[in-house]
Amino acid sequence: MTWFASLMPSPVGRLRLVVTDTGELAQIDFPEAVGAITDVAVDDARCEHVAAQLREYFRGARREFDLALCPHGTPFQLRVWEQLRRIPFGTTRSYADIARALGQPTATRAVGAANGRNPIPIVVPCHRVIGADGSLTGFGGGLPAKRTLLRLEGLGEPIAD
Repeated sequence: MTWFASLMPSPVGRLRLVVTDTGELAQIDFPEAVGAITDVAVDDARCEHVAAQLREYFRGARREFDLALCPHGTPFQLRVWEQLRRIPFGTTRSYADIARALGQPTATRAVGAANGRNPIPIVVPCHRVIGADGSLTGFGGGLPAKRTLLRLEGLGEPIAD
């Protein structure tokens, strides 16, 4: 498979978008972090449809993404990521909530691990997952980025660190 990438500025820092040759979104990462897909050709035009929807989201004009996705993960990870996509804009869930939604209430840690491996943050909204006590927990782009995304969705200061 051929991968194409583009960099875009955002309120949470520079993002690298990676799409397949058919335009499916495979990865969004923070270029300062090491991404899973490294053999890419730079092609801003092939990534523009993703960048356009992200710009709308960051402006507050989009609450849901309409993109074909191509995440790579284990069957369990894919199930977790599908649950993440069901978390509505402007709301949060805990890792335990996700585990229960999967029908595996004791899989909280496994859900946390899968959440941390999400290759398509923002579009697959892992930033909407917080600790059971309301605390902010890890995010690949860092906690300030997670806080910014939650505030962008109307969730302000009640979230503890």
